Amino acid sequence: MRRSSNVLPISNHVTIPLTQIELTAVRAQSAGGQSVNKNSSAIHLRFDIHASSLPAAYKERLMRLSDQRITRDGMVILKAQEHRTQERNRTAALERLQQLVRSVAVVPKKRVATKPTAGARQRRLDTKSRRGRIKALRRGAEE
Repeated sequence: MRRSSNVLPISNHVTIPLTQIELTAVRAQSAGGQSVNKNSSAIHLRFDIHASSLPAAYKERLMRLSDQRITRDGMVILKAQEHRTQERNRTAALERLQQLVRSVAVVPKKRVATKPTAGARQRRLDTKSRRGRIKALRRGAEE
């Protein structure tokens, strides 16, 4: 991920200043080993949607997402601990925040209701009639 040192790019016109993102180093959860409980290599990222400089449309769509990483009061909480180094986990956390915000950058298309064509309606009714005749023939054989 290429970025300047003080902003997280979302699109050509939208960026998030890194001052609005809180990054904290915490101990990673893992199986025991020589460095367990000694190195704080995991990164805990917190980002307040409402207090951010994102456009209102982005904020609204982020809040409407049913994503467990977003709290009811608009806080995005991510934990990156898949890498061994703090710097790689920091980069991974920022990339995941970037992906989340980019996912709401695209305006969803308005759905246009459509009706089945006259031919499709006729084919459906023909199939139902044919099916009904087959079942009627079965009933006649029982008696």
